[in-house]
Amino acid sequence: MQLTDAEQAALLRAVALGESVRGRTSPNPPVGAVLIDSAGALVGEGATAPAGGPHAEVAALRAAGEHARGATAVVTLEPCAHTGRTGPCTEALIQAGVAKVIYAVDDPNPEAAGGADRLREAGVTVVAATSEEVGALRPWLHAVRTGRPYVTWKYAATLDGRVAATDGTSQWITSPASRADVHELRATVDAIVVGSGTVLADDPHLTVRDADGALADHQPLRVVLDRRHRAPQDARVFDGAASTLSLDTAVPRFALKALFDRGVRHVLLEGGPTLAGAFVEDRCVDQVVAYLAPKLLGGGAHALGPAGIATLAEAVTLVVDSVDRFGEDVRIVGRPIWPEGE
Repeated sequence: MQLTDAEQAALLRAVALGESVRGRTSPNPPVGAVLIDSAGALVGEGATAPAGGPHAEVAALRAAGEHARGATAVVTLEPCAHTGRTGPCTEALIQAGVAKVIYAVDDPNPEAAGGADRLREAGVTVVAATSEEVGALRPWLHAVRTGRPYVTWKYAATLDGRVAATDGTSQWITSPASRADVHELRATVDAIVVGSGTVLADDPHLTVRDADGALADHQPLRVVLDRRHRAPQDARVFDGAASTLSLDTAVPRFALKALFDRGVRHVLLEGGPTLAGAFVEDRCVDQVVAYLAPKLLGGGAHALGPAGIATLAEAVTLVVDSVDRFGEDVRIVGRPIWPEGE
């Protein structure tokens, strides 16, 4: 069914609302919802609150009040039909008298799916609008379908692929503009993962800071993979600026399962070449964000360590989603296509 201009605009607004709560809703999905009246005017909107708070549809209904009766609800994800920490959104929509529901993505969670059918049974017109992937929902959808968090591998390197010089120095390869963008990226994830080697070499803080250097209100979980218990307890990653979890494993899939069980749905991998290689070898990287500085070193550590790739035929190809400038640097965002049989 073709959407009207007002419905299409409402869907774009709902997507933006979902983007605004990335990293703050897990294990629930970051959903946006908009209510419009018969004339296409916006009467209410909302986004998913942190776990235990109202879902996007309920927030939009509260904002709309009596204007919800006869309105059209435009939502990025199929409204849920189950009772968890909160009641089912389908029942809230029905009770509010919403006449039509447009949603962008089917809910793959078997515990919550079925909302569209329940709405139709109640006489609500239901339209499945767009595609499988909508903005902020991609990591959550992946996690629900696979049982492990979506992994974004981020690294900063010179044009010849070095993340540190021969003497071990690595601060700062990229520009302040790139580093500021990294903080914005961190703000959208549930957890930041490094290995003990990175803690020993760089003593990173792994926090989200604003343009003035102050800690942001939302801080992802900091995770250290430390099978040999090498990370010192006085390392900055163990301070009180954010929660930190130390995992006694070096196996990516074990670590990711443990994080999934804790409600983590999107991981930012910021470890060094060895850990990155292990994640690539285990086919546990879903997105790559590379910041490339216009510098040449000719020596020092490479961005990616051994990854079980022996020939060019086994190389991992990336679908490039975007290429942008940050100061003098270039940021490339892409998604791996794993070789056949993987």
